[in-house]
Amino acid sequence: MSDNKQLTAAMLPSGFRWGAVRAGIKSSGNLDLAVALATDAGSAVGAALFTSNRVVAAPVTVGRRHMTATGGRVAAVLVNAGNANCATGAAGIAGCVATCVAVAESIGCIFDEVFPSSTGIIGVPFPADKVVAALPALKASVGSSVEHAESFARAIMTTDTKLKTAHAELAVNASGAAQGDGAGRRVRIWGAAKGAGMICPRLGAPVGPPHATMLVYLFTDVKAEASALGMALATAAEPSFNSISIDGDTSTNDTVLLVASGASGVRLNKELTSAFNAALGEVCQSLARQIVADGEGVGHVVTLEVRGAASEDDARRVARAIAHSPLCKTAWSSADPNWGRLLAAAGYSGASFEAERVRIWIGEQPVFEYGVRAASFDEAKAHAAMMEGEYTIRIDLGAGNGECNFLTCDLTAEYVRINADYST
Repeated sequence: MSDNKQLTAAMLPSGFRWGAVRAGIKSSGNLDLAVALATDAGSAVGAALFTSNRVVAAPVTVGRRHMTATGGRVAAVLVNAGNANCATGAAGIAGCVATCVAVAESIGCIFDEVFPSSTGIIGVPFPADKVVAALPALKASVGSSVEHAESFARAIMTTDTKLKTAHAELAVNASGAAQGDGAGRRVRIWGAAKGAGMICPRLGAPVGPPHATMLVYLFTDVKAEASALGMALATAAEPSFNSISIDGDTSTNDTVLLVASGASGVRLNKELTSAFNAALGEVCQSLARQIVADGEGVGHVVTLEVRGAASEDDARRVARAIAHSPLCKTAWSSADPNWGRLLAAAGYSGASFEAERVRIWIGEQPVFEYGVRAASFDEAKAHAAMMEGEYTIRIDLGAGNGECNFLTCDLTAEYVRINADYST
């Protein structure tokens, strides 16, 4: 598995074409309308996870309907950037449906085999007319090269500064099991993501506060049922997209879609499931890390390793409390080893533990042990560890066997500058 820098056309999953155009939605004039088409429009199936926010964008509502109506069949993925199509009322739903109908007429599928997504500012009327007007050029733009795939990934960006892609490849023997890099059929996975701010995905049932967007699209040429893809996606998403946060805000538009073309001829059977899930997990972990590393104003990427919790849920509570604490995040921006903020956030997280059993490390430097500052605490060494672009904070709660890893970042003045005038 690797990122887009090593990608060649032979590594892309077969059975798909990608493209993008400028539809005039972004004020910058950059690419803002992307499409992915299944080469055989009736053969691709998918599974999706959506935001758990109670406030959802029109394409989330329509996308859910379409996946249910078709049993997961996906002929086209249509994504616009520059307008979230959220809090736009019935007109937003109608506009989203109209673009799906127009795509279906253009490529020759039924309208609910078109999967829509949007990203951008909330509450601005959706320019469906611009999307429809750009569809002939969009259809003409598609192809199966690396350049075509990367144009799809680039067009979905908003405040992102870097392209976010990842891929994996499995060699499969005659029995359908994964093998080494020798001769045999191959299954490929390629993914593209966007997200840099207002990132705290909680993919699942509706709950949580409103805000902006993470979009992830995963393509594979394995042959699979939608139900099997759904299980694989849920398994991959929990330790990746559901275990990251830039600023603690959960989007109205968060979407992760996995689509399988079946073009490899390799079926996702019991023998292949474990290897496929591992490869999909690697792609998702890579994309999740790229999202955090490209966070708005981010100077430091911080891995929180929480161990010894009474349960996995408690470990996640502690990690989220620390990851969302402005006091912790601003300390990280200046490499200030203020471990008291870590302990305080853990304490109000709702997790069950006793401070007298807790130990905390910043990098390899012990900072807190069993109720007091660590005897060997060296502030200069802890500060030096925090000066690195990436480092780990470890917390052992001494309360059980629950654990989790959570990826987050610092909070800087640049983040404030970007978001203080986002809509103006």
